[in-house]
Amino acid sequence: MAQFTVTGEIDPFLHISLLQGEKIYCESNAMVMMESALDLKGKMTGGLGSALMRRFANDESFFQQHIEAVRGGGDCLLSPTLPGAIQVLEVGATSYKITDGAFVAAESGVNLNVRTQNVGTALFGQSGGFFICEASGVGKLAVSGFGSSFVLDVEPGKDIVIDNAHVVAWDSSLHHEISVTTQQSSGLLGQLVNSVTSGEGMVLKFSGRGKVVICSRNRDNFISWLLKGMPTNS
Repeated sequence: MAQFTVTGEIDPFLHISLLQGEKIYCESNAMVMMESALDLKGKMTGGLGSALMRRFANDESFFQQHIEAVRGGGDCLLSPTLPGAIQVLEVGATSYKITDGAFVAAESGVNLNVRTQNVGTALFGQSGGFFICEASGVGKLAVSGFGSSFVLDVEPGKDIVIDNAHVVAWDSSLHHEISVTTQQSSGLLGQLVNSVTSGEGMVLKFSGRGKVVICSRNRDNFISWLLKGMPTNS
């Protein structure tokens, strides 16, 4: 099997070592360096229908980069679009759902499929709209979020509430639902008003047993902060 190694903690590379005949695929433009024994091709992973769904529903690239060791073993270095930590997950008995832009790379035995979400989570969850990618099959999967990352273990009877903008990936067997950070007794409208006025947004509550990968930074808030500091045309 291909070897996935994360090099460094701040803006790391994903270092992948392949034996002859092994393959991986990654997000478009993720490849930084590869040895001459490897070949790189742009392909529509999963066929035209899956590629279109990922592109228009989840903002993933239409074409992904496929790297294969065709002339012997070799190494490559990959990098995510946003600066942030990389987590390597084992797909097999566990499948994972992935938020927009979190996918970095996977072994060829991992399938990246599109699943539907309920209306509430799609509209307010910021986790991929009405459609979301799910990684199943067998092999290694690399995901990345903005900033540092941390893996949380959810256990029965110990639900975890996470700001939706900080969720990167989660065990598909977990139950998740959209909520707000205010008390339930205030009613939905009151919760929404309090959420807006307090500066806190929607959250996702996870229950069951499984892992959730989170990141330290909120991409949308960071972009808004940058835009506020940019000079405007007079």
